[in-house]
Amino acid sequence: MDNKRGPNDLEQRIEDLEKQKEYLQGQCRKAGKTIVDQEIKIGTLIKDLDRVSEERDNFQRMLGDR
Repeated sequence: MDNKRGPNDLEQRIEDLEKQKEYLQGQCRKAGKTIVDQEIKIGTLIKDLDRVSEERDNFQRMLGDR
């Protein structure tokens, strides 16, 4: 079986690969943004947990002093 390909086939393949590259780059940027957003949320949650834990400890001390 002869696979006769011409210059148009190569150009189409290059174009398809460029489109795939652009799509994958976009998906990587999207994933990167999601990771950064989650890191910010985690940092905020850790601070909130520390604050609530401190408030709980202070409240328990107040109850224990009675």
